[in-house]
Amino acid sequence: MTGIVQLQNVTKTIKGKTIIDSLSFEVNKGEVFGFLGPNGAGKTTTIRMMVGLIGMTSGDIKIGGHSIQSNFEQAVSQVGAIVENPEMYKFLTGYENLIHFARLSNQVNKEKIDEVVKLVNLSDRIHDKVKNYSLGMRQRLGVAQALLHEPEVLILDEPTNGLDPAGIREMRDHLKMLTREKGLAVIVSSHLLSEMEMMCDRIAILQKGKLVDVQTIQDFRNGVDQEIEFDVAPIEKALAIFQTMGIAGRRGETGFTCSIKKEEIPSVVNRLASENIDIFGIKEVTKSLEERFLEVTEEREVSLHA
Repeated sequence: MTGIVQLQNVTKTIKGKTIIDSLSFEVNKGEVFGFLGPNGAGKTTTIRMMVGLIGMTSGDIKIGGHSIQSNFEQAVSQVGAIVENPEMYKFLTGYENLIHFARLSNQVNKEKIDEVVKLVNLSDRIHDKVKNYSLGMRQRLGVAQALLHEPEVLILDEPTNGLDPAGIREMRDHLKMLTREKGLAVIVSSHLLSEMEMMCDRIAILQKGKLVDVQTIQDFRNGVDQEIEFDVAPIEKALAIFQTMGIAGRRGETGFTCSIKKEEIPSVVNRLASENIDIFGIKEVTKSLEERFLEVTEEREVSLHA
């Protein structure tokens, strides 16, 4: 499947310093795709290039098959975006703001405005002045504005920034709904790891302008090796048995955690049982996104300095 958004060896150099280094990946319709990386990794710079706010030094970005470089208008016509905070006229109502933005496109009529208002769940407040909106409501109005011209791609830079937990959940639910019901490709950057974990289908990990990896959330969280925790007693005797079996791991308060294949578990259990080890539980240890992120970025740091 060819992605609706394609980055092809995109590089950005400013004053001789490489900010983005040969970045290549694709984003598909119907998915929430996340940019994950520490501050200064290049997330916002990449988004700015994708929406045409800044140029790229080399490479190309294609949206719907159209090149940002050679066919700019057709490429960006398929994109709705909020870079940083949505800017609205606070002295106007939400509806008046949307009418103003609708004038920028010949395709937007009253029915379309009503549709996006309903889509972002602002029907009951759309005729209030924006100065009376909460931050979450302003974010949703910004999403409505970005959707007016029916884009294929929605790009949001830090969409949950400054929102309270209820607002974050509301924004997450709206983005998932847009991919599910409208088939949009939604691209999101965020420094909130827990929110990326719940919001995204796949993530691209950036480090110092380079792409570390692109993975599904589940694959990234689990990593290559699956860790298994054995809750056993007596622990010292069990540790000695693990050692004789050549299984390395780490000791916890009530057991032992190690990286083994699923098909190896029965033989380990049989051995422990034959040695009169009490087995109270066996479970997979699912790493948090933060744990995996730190592992991956630390590994990249080591490789960069090797």
